[in-house]
Amino acid sequence: MFKVLGFTLLFWCTTLAAAATTVREVIPLYPGAAPGSESWNHDEQAYFSEIFNTEVVTNVSQPSLTAFLPEAGNGAAVIIAPGGGFHALSINSEGNDVARWLNEHGVAAFVLRYRLVPTEGEAVAEMMRKPQQQTRADMDSVVPLAGADGLAALRLVRSRADEFGIDPERLGFMGFSAGGAVAIVTATQYDASSRPAFVAPIYAGGNDMGSLIVPADAPPLFIAAATDDQLGLATTSIVLYNKWLDAKKPVELHMYASGGHGFGMRRQDLPSDSWIDRFGEWLTAAGFTSGSD
Repeated sequence: MFKVLGFTLLFWCTTLAAAATTVREVIPLYPGAAPGSESWNHDEQAYFSEIFNTEVVTNVSQPSLTAFLPEAGNGAAVIIAPGGGFHALSINSEGNDVARWLNEHGVAAFVLRYRLVPTEGEAVAEMMRKPQQQTRADMDSVVPLAGADGLAALRLVRSRADEFGIDPERLGFMGFSAGGAVAIVTATQYDASSRPAFVAPIYAGGNDMGSLIVPADAPPLFIAAATDDQLGLATTSIVLYNKWLDAKKPVELHMYASGGHGFGMRRQDLPSDSWIDRFGEWLTAAGFTSGSD
């Protein structure tokens, strides 16, 4: 009896979660070729990466957004940039799964596929095989393009706010790892049309943090990472936090003792599993989800 009841509850929870989200068609970020990479013609790929142990998207040359719209939205919206070393996108744990959680809490979500380093074959394996200096050079070459995609995504979603049923003044940006580096670009290099209402860099990448300048009207930040980050990126989050703190701008930092790099929406039975709940609480406390249940 209890097994039947458990199955029934699981079925209804799954059905309700699916019903709470409307997934739109993929929305091209630019009307034509992406500025700065007009000659790129490699085909985007999606497959399961044995190295990352998750689904990935690679070879993005035509950036796009996939909109996840809640049936009963509260006006808030988040653009999500998955990570993957600028060679791939961890599209589920750091993208689609985050979007679905946000939808369940009345927040519209847009998963961004930004431009990546062109690769042949298995992108993650290729990234691992290359000499570290070459990998870094390849990543550095695409960061300006990916950052431009993040800002373009903010402009596009804001320009269609009425269509998406969102408040353009409650549109934020979230990014993981390499996507976190894109998030930092949106938090520091925006103009009036692309300024995010808030930014959430999650175990963000970024080497040259010392020279980062906090804008006078910088948006609030929500930062999360793990002390035991295998890539040594915990300090990036701490430096970013201190930059915002010194500039007297709103900022919240959650530094978990363990969780490693790339925890995203994965369940590890660790306190870091609850980072998304803390983010939801922060959105509400800051007034971005006012009017939600």
